[in-house]
Amino acid sequence: MGSTLGSSMESSLALLKQEKIAVLYGGNSAEREVSLKSGQAIAKGLEEAGFNVVLIDTKTVPLTDLLSKKIDRVFIALHGRGGEDGCLQGALEYLNIPYTGSNVLGSSLSMDKVRSKQIFKACDIPTAPFTVVNKVDFATVSLEKILADLGGRVMVKPANEGSSIGMAQAKTITQLRNALIEAFGFDTQVLLEAWIDGPEYTVTILGDKALPAIHMETPREFYDYEAKYQSTSTQYHCPCGLSEDDENEIKTLSIKAFNATGAQGWGRVDIMRNRAGEWQILEVNTVPGMTETSLVPKAAKVFGLNFSELVTQILQLSAKK
Repeated sequence: MGSTLGSSMESSLALLKQEKIAVLYGGNSAEREVSLKSGQAIAKGLEEAGFNVVLIDTKTVPLTDLLSKKIDRVFIALHGRGGEDGCLQGALEYLNIPYTGSNVLGSSLSMDKVRSKQIFKACDIPTAPFTVVNKVDFATVSLEKILADLGGRVMVKPANEGSSIGMAQAKTITQLRNALIEAFGFDTQVLLEAWIDGPEYTVTILGDKALPAIHMETPREFYDYEAKYQSTSTQYHCPCGLSEDDENEIKTLSIKAFNATGAQGWGRVDIMRNRAGEWQILEVNTVPGMTETSLVPKAAKVFGLNFSELVTQILQLSAKK
């Protein structure tokens, strides 16, 4: 039985290597620069594994060109709007081109911080208290009441941005007003989440497996864009230092959150632990960063997969959908 399964997987891999794979990267979102780096790393990893790969920047190449270029399959390396929110996934399904990662619904629900928080709450998945402010209501909402109701300190998050873009913390009315004005520059709906004072972790999902958790440490107030992509002082711990029981618990919670939003294939779930020792799911990322030093490759390395093996497995998962 084992040899038959192994032979089947080898046959499937051989068929994939006969396909023309497009790595879609770049795009027009606020996360373009990160996407360019992810796409280049993914293409390199796939080429090293023996795949026929072409890099396509969707900012300059229309999606319909995928047909004239005879693309058989797409590896999505687009972060944020237009790549991670279901729009691209819907277009690829219309073109009948298979792709990596989550489908239209899983992508859009995971990308939308407000809708995913509502899903977590409905599914009894632990997440921090929150409220939502719409741009059209901004002039009439009571910022004093919001701040008081959420414990006096909040995280301000545009509903549909990633990489911590537009995020800020606020503990005064002036800070909250300014943070909301800034966030409304990215989105018409903003999530206000009670501040979680505790360590942050992330769990990579690959197929039906949760890979080793990573604990992120930064001297900054929170794990923001600079801490993620520019700072040299951010530390990443994998193994993460948790007990076996605690790590198993956050892996179980992460898979539950991943499945709740309808995510598929691969992704990453961010989670924090408050001072009371309670886990709080932050969000599901369906196209996380994939440079060779990003979080997903770090977890995969500890799990026993090098970068080339990791992107190969993600591609193989797309053939099983």
